[in-house]
Amino acid sequence: MKKQKERPKPRFTRNRAVAIGAIAAVVSLVGFFGYRALVPVNGTSPVLGFPTNDFIKATHSKSGYFYLSQASGSVKGLRSTGGSSAHINPSYVYSKGELVSFHFINEDYDTHSKHNFNIDAFNVHTKDLGYFGTETVSFVADKTGTFDYYCSIHPEMKGTITVEG
Repeated sequence: MKKQKERPKPRFTRNRAVAIGAIAAVVSLVGFFGYRALVPVNGTSPVLGFPTNDFIKATHSKSGYFYLSQASGSVKGLRSTGGSSAHINPSYVYSKGELVSFHFINEDYDTHSKHNFNIDAFNVHTKDLGYFGTETVSFVADKTGTFDYYCSIHPEMKGTITVEG
């Protein structure tokens, strides 16, 4: 009786091909969203660099709705109107070409109203965020001048940013 030759085991099995395909899909998605995260809202290409991070929250008290920026010590970009570390409807100052990230949070515990954050000149628009909702938006301060930021739901919530050349 003649002995049959054993076939060599294939290197590429079906399970291995599926696993490699799944890994490639995950890597592609991570790369796509990682790339998109580097593109500011008023740009078309990624910006590599460290942004100026500003934290601003929407809140309410007996005096009405307002934005509040909390800072510990001296904060680059924040124009202080007093010695307090909490600034109501603060004004910010940036240099032209600076990458800026606003971290916006709705902390309106009193009314649980929705809020948003907008700067039309730089195409900055957050979603309408419910209580304790957050969103971060980055942009390049590519125009000089003084620009308003505001909440489209509560017109009294507003402030300014100044971009100096």
